[in-house]
Amino acid sequence: MANRALSLSLPGDSHLGRRQFLAAAGAALAIGGRAAEPAGRRLDFLIANGFEGAGKEDIEAVVRSAGDSIWQHCEGAEWEVPGFFVYPAKDSPITLFEHRSDGRIAIGLTPRGTYWAQFAYQFAHEFCHALAGHANNWRTTWLLGRKANHWLEESLCETASLFALRAMGRGWRENPPYPNWKDFHKALTSYAEDRLVATRKDLPAKGDFAAWFRAHEDDLRRNATRREWNNVVAARLLPLFEARPAGWGSVAWYNRTANRAPDKTLAAHFLDWRAAAPEGQRRFISELEAVFKG
Repeated sequence: MANRALSLSLPGDSHLGRRQFLAAAGAALAIGGRAAEPAGRRLDFLIANGFEGAGKEDIEAVVRSAGDSIWQHCEGAEWEVPGFFVYPAKDSPITLFEHRSDGRIAIGLTPRGTYWAQFAYQFAHEFCHALAGHANNWRTTWLLGRKANHWLEESLCETASLFALRAMGRGWRENPPYPNWKDFHKALTSYAEDRLVATRKDLPAKGDFAAWFRAHEDDLRRNATRREWNNVVAARLLPLFEARPAGWGSVAWYNRTANRAPDKTLAAHFLDWRAAAPEGQRRFISELEAVFKG
């Protein structure tokens, strides 16, 4: 699997220009009415020091683009906290279970420098975890303890990464965060396509996903974060989310389940997920379940 990192570097004398651009963008959003959205619908970011060569304004522009590509489709979901704290993680990206003392959701990312595709890919994955575990009344969700079907959440989060990069690739073609980032829309798309191509080697020759899943489900239940397998599932789910992006709203109800047995079957998880979700999301959840039945 190719691991090309998209590096977008602004001219060395552009720092003032970036601030002026962000100020103008903020004014434009206010004029457009988005700043008047309820606090729970806003994406608010605090970027930590330590990303080594990447400006905080630029990091915020990328993670905002990645998060918003999903969040805009989550009608009815809200955050009960003031926003996100994005910090440099050492070993692997992570969304912390516990909120910071200021209430923010803490998300750690591993890229350093201006590798924006990696920032976007990782943040979209972690944003999906935040959506599954911290949206709405997050205290009622099931965050801790062993979950036999945690591989599905991990696969949904890999789907979010692919979805965000492809959406950003389309969006940046006409409306990038900065005018001089416009030419990088193709690289964002190709970063996702490299991963989609890589999944094909793990499928049977005829691409029978249901047969592949039957052969791998037990192993997935034991090893939820085996990324090449998560990506096979993500590649199969991606067309459903791209056809009905409002389905991302269903993820806010993924962990809100009464049955918390650590050995719960996949069918039982989908049953609980459907029951917890608003009626308008239940058909989409059933469509996701049908993928695994073949």
